[in-house]
Amino acid sequence: TATEGSFGLGLWHGLFYAVSAFGNAGFTLHAEGLATFDGNFAILIPIMVGVFVGSLGFPVFLNLIRARWVRKQWTLHTKLTLATTLILFALGAVGWCVAEWNNPATIGERSVPDSIFHGLFASVMMRSGGFSIVDPAMSSPTAWLFTDALMFVGGGSASTAGGIKVTTLAVLFLAIVAEARGTKHVNVAGRRIPVSTQRLAISVTFLGATLVLVSTSMIMLTNPVGLDRALFEVISAFATCGLSIGLSEELNPFGKYVLSALMLMGRVGPIALATALAVRQRNVLFTLPEERPVIG
Repeated sequence: TATEGSFGLGLWHGLFYAVSAFGNAGFTLHAEGLATFDGNFAILIPIMVGVFVGSLGFPVFLNLIRARWVRKQWTLHTKLTLATTLILFALGAVGWCVAEWNNPATIGERSVPDSIFHGLFASVMMRSGGFSIVDPAMSSPTAWLFTDALMFVGGGSASTAGGIKVTTLAVLFLAIVAEARGTKHVNVAGRRIPVSTQRLAISVTFLGATLVLVSTSMIMLTNPVGLDRALFEVISAFATCGLSIGLSEELNPFGKYVLSALMLMGRVGPIALATALAVRQRNVLFTLPEERPVIG
């Protein structure tokens, strides 16, 4: 209110940012984004919490409400979503802080507590929130690459976040662990993950990677831009994240069309693919002889 000069306008801005945060939209009403509120924890922390909660997904909300926080009644989806989200949150904060610790354009000249808070805030936003306190364009290429990975994963299934989703990553990781251990089935938390779910996770990841690869190539072929900048902007569009290093406004009309189409495909593509594959399950009445091709 003090900066805006009106309690009513401040209330409207609060409502706008609350919806934008929970919806993982990343829209701001200020030209400088959330850099206007740098150091104002009363504003930044609620926005950060809103983005984090919004990225969990409605199936998790419903399960927690019905189970009344009794962990034994949590579904496997809820457990995987919460565990993977917390792990990515911690890894994201540490990775971003390490990459930017000596960068004077971001947090290199800030105090240790302030730098840690910036890392925590950035970790939440990198996976789909889209808000930023510091300009992403001033970050190091290492931070860009780290952000690319987190944006590609995104948030929880059936949430307001984008990306391939954290449960997809969890299933792929568990399948790798099971293969490394030599176990026949993928087991976790007293449950077995079906082979069909593992195949679905592979399909969604492959679709996302293909969209990113094709879109990045198209932009680089039609615009004089490097791989690091093009990849960042493309993955941000695919994950409907909203973070930008300023490349979107520099692209020619064709490049803007590519990003626009990618936002739509990134939002509905993985969901549509998962639904289509789940519906098209059919029983085969015969079994072919088994033969293993050489892998690796």
